[in-house]
Amino acid sequence: QVQLVESGGGLVQPGGSLRLSCAASGNIFTIYAMGWYRQAPGKRRELVATITRRGGTNYADSMKGRFTISRDNAKNRMYLQMNSLKPEGTAVYYCKIEDNLSREYWGQGTQVTVSS
Repeated sequence: QVQLVESGGGLVQPGGSLRLSCAASGNIFTIYAMGWYRQAPGKRRELVATITRRGGTNYADSMKGRFTISRDNAKNRMYLQMNSLKPEGTAVYYCKIEDNLSREYWGQGTQVTVSS
């Protein structure tokens, strides 16, 4: 089994910052792609950012310049630095990984609330 645990969510004021972490453990041989997604109430889950094993990144247009995705392959961890947060950033943030056999795994999510 593979376990993904997100952490770092919480309540932050507009314009503030948060750093999310995703820790992967269990029966993992090699993690290839990793990514962050989010789902706001009443909306579909959407891409935030992805990162390849070699560090190539991709961001949703609305996150570019404000969010930074990174990973530590040795520790099977991924991070998301979120700056200049906006109220529309309120959502549950999920991490996803894809292993060397193209299997996908999702975490349980961490709540981020951007409000004054």
